[in-house]
Amino acid sequence: MDPKKKAITAAVLGTALGAAGLAVIAMPAGAGEAPQLPPVSAEDLVQSVLTAQTPAFEGTVKVDNALGLPALPGVPSLDLDSARIYNDGAGASRLSLQQGSSEQTVVRNGETVWKYDSGKNTATKITVPADALKDKGVHDGEVTDPTAAAADLVNTVRETSTVSVEGTARVADRPAYEVVLTPKPDERTLLREVRVSIDAEKRVPLRLAVLANGSADPALQIAYTDVSFAPQPADRFNFTPPQGAKVTEKQADVNKDKDWAKERDAQGKDKAMGDTTVVGTGWDTVVTGKFSPESLQGGQQPADKDKRGWGNWGDGDRGQGQGAGFDPKALLDQVSKPVTGPFGTGHVISLKVGTALITDDGRFAAGAVPEQVLIEALGNK
Repeated sequence: MDPKKKAITAAVLGTALGAAGLAVIAMPAGAGEAPQLPPVSAEDLVQSVLTAQTPAFEGTVKVDNALGLPALPGVPSLDLDSARIYNDGAGASRLSLQQGSSEQTVVRNGETVWKYDSGKNTATKITVPADALKDKGVHDGEVTDPTAAAADLVNTVRETSTVSVEGTARVADRPAYEVVLTPKPDERTLLREVRVSIDAEKRVPLRLAVLANGSADPALQIAYTDVSFAPQPADRFNFTPPQGAKVTEKQADVNKDKDWAKERDAQGKDKAMGDTTVVGTGWDTVVTGKFSPESLQGGQQPADKDKRGWGNWGDGDRGQGQGAGFDPKALLDQVSKPVTGPFGTGHVISLKVGTALITDDGRFAAGAVPEQVLIEALGNK
């Protein structure tokens, strides 16, 4: 999607799609008696996750989504039929998401990342510079190594969390430790805790459950239903576009990540990230930014079709409204309530795990936080 509509979508979804990003990085536990495992401290267990080498494996992932996220034009749903993940243990990976009759595939092998949408028969080939290959988890907005991304998640929030080991579980018929990350008392967040099941042998995440305050049931739960740690055929990580597929080629945009890192080091807690700024750290982190008021008028066809859709899947006009029929204001009226405050006037969208505030003059803030935290992050008009 073009930058204007991309900014709107980011504001509308806020942390909800941040949580959705987790949908492919950590993996409802399988039935069975809790296994007996050697005791381990929380710190040692977390450290083993952060230092573990991703093994060769293949597995199927199931997503249970109770985020309360409304259906939005042009935004993929988390109601996946299935997700299949493969990894060769040496940097190559394959992710296949099945949704109805359509399948999206991301294949990473060396300096090349392929993204393919079978429903539209479109493919994008992304070349990743060799000096950027050390970033194993994400390239150009795509999660290609889920276990590495899960380790990054744990590392990001552990300093602002109370971390504990609360028993064991059996996930995908494998014994696992249950790690619970709870926000420290000074963290202002809608989330109560995040539970991650860690494979007892391989030390990789097998399950993720996100629980919000005031609810005993997970708002989001993602788990392997089956997993096999075994060598994978090399040809599984090769990709050739089907005959007739529309193919686009581009270079991965790694400079924006380097620029963001420089800004982060220079600014401390407030980190510039492209057209947005990350305010704060930990559980009450807020993403703020600004787009032009004209972008709320809609009715414009995106200039770059390859940049539409979540995670740059390729074409992004799922559902309705990505073209001339898209009416952002009508969408806001449907999923939000009008608000006023020191920021002026705008709309607020409230989900179980997050809140987004969009002002009428084009500013937005989103996070897994109460509305007041967003207001403070935006400041006065």
